[in-house]
Amino acid sequence: MSAQESGTTAAGTEALRERLLASLVTARDRTTLLTSCVEDPDLTAQHSPLMSPLVWDLAHIGNQEELWLLRNVGGREAMRPDIDVLYDAFEHPRSERPSLPLLPPEEARKYAAEVRGRALDLLEGADFEGGTRLTEAGFAFGMIAQHEQQHDETMLITHQLRTGPAALTAPAHEPVPPYTGPAEVRVPGGPFTMGTSTEPWALDNERPAHIREVAPYWIDTVPVTNAAYQAFIADGGYDTERWWTPEGWAHVRRNSLKAPLYWRREGSQWLRRRFGVTEVVPPDEPVLHVCWYEADAYARWAGRRLPTEAEWEKAARHDPVTGRSTRYPWGDADPGPEHANLGQRHLSPAPVGSYPAGESPLGVRQLIGDVWEWTSSDLEPYPGFAAFPYREYSEVFFGPDYKIMRGGSFAVDAVACRGTFRNWDYPIRRQIFAGFRTARSESA
Repeated sequence: MSAQESGTTAAGTEALRERLLASLVTARDRTTLLTSCVEDPDLTAQHSPLMSPLVWDLAHIGNQEELWLLRNVGGREAMRPDIDVLYDAFEHPRSERPSLPLLPPEEARKYAAEVRGRALDLLEGADFEGGTRLTEAGFAFGMIAQHEQQHDETMLITHQLRTGPAALTAPAHEPVPPYTGPAEVRVPGGPFTMGTSTEPWALDNERPAHIREVAPYWIDTVPVTNAAYQAFIADGGYDTERWWTPEGWAHVRRNSLKAPLYWRREGSQWLRRRFGVTEVVPPDEPVLHVCWYEADAYARWAGRRLPTEAEWEKAARHDPVTGRSTRYPWGDADPGPEHANLGQRHLSPAPVGSYPAGESPLGVRQLIGDVWEWTSSDLEPYPGFAAFPYREYSEVFFGPDYKIMRGGSFAVDAVACRGTFRNWDYPIRRQIFAGFRTARSESA
């Protein structure tokens, strides 16, 4: 059953309750994995000033769950009001968090576990129809599952930044034949429905659904590969100013960028460090750990451009036969393992051309999972946007400082990934699991 079909019947209510329970349990299992695979010193250390100590994320997950489920939905008294300020993401930047009097690892685990036990009790008797907007269709529970999975992705980024031996393992990808399909796909011009007004756990920046008009364009069938990006490097891409915006060129010079983050040259080979393992850069995987400036420069070098956010979403959701926008490229069904590389099942992107069952009606592949994809668009509200349940989730970030990414990565769980989901970050960020694909206008 899809989230849209979780309905008003008793059976529908119980199905929704089970779906929420499964989403919460899946998120907590992953949090436990990410915080139990290393010793306490690694949990309390700050592995990069860009990231929080892992133990901060752990207690923050519990604190947000207590705030929104126990206090706001359940009307309960605060369990630990004294720690609210410590785990307010807007009160303390990440670089300052190690200096705060944070809960030690064992206490953070116990706090998060106690909150979760009370939250599951609340879920058992929750009314999804006659309550408030927070409880309608289980929104607050779905929001908390998404929030925890987003922090799980953040903690996985911290694991990648961490030095030392490997702490995480996952199966390798199944071999796939080299991709030999068309390099690009034409997307017809005209209107399509962007965003959503019906997805019950969609966040405020995904709403409301509205009609967007785009001119016809062409978009890469698959994300840009490591091999293609190596050609950009070999052609002097990092040394040629004309491929870069002024801000990007200044950033490259100031930071001596020569390749994606975690890459290094050894003889004739490019090597990368991936979760504590050094390996040859696989040529057929989507390029990863590039900032927006690097993606934009590559696109210019290739005689193309980054797609706009609207172009990305039309390529992912628009069905030219029916004229409707689907929840995912493959249709309305929730993601399965045949559709996309999600949920940390693997610790890297899949080779391009993988997951043919997940392609869009137009034939574009790997739009969901593998790598977040930079677009050319700034983070802006949709027409009719209304902040909910708090303006700090989206509204305070609107403007030209942040660039939009779409599609999710291998580090994203399905509960926090859909065709309308919007992610954003500064254009200099490289530690995130971001890559890109390119586009061109039909007249180009």
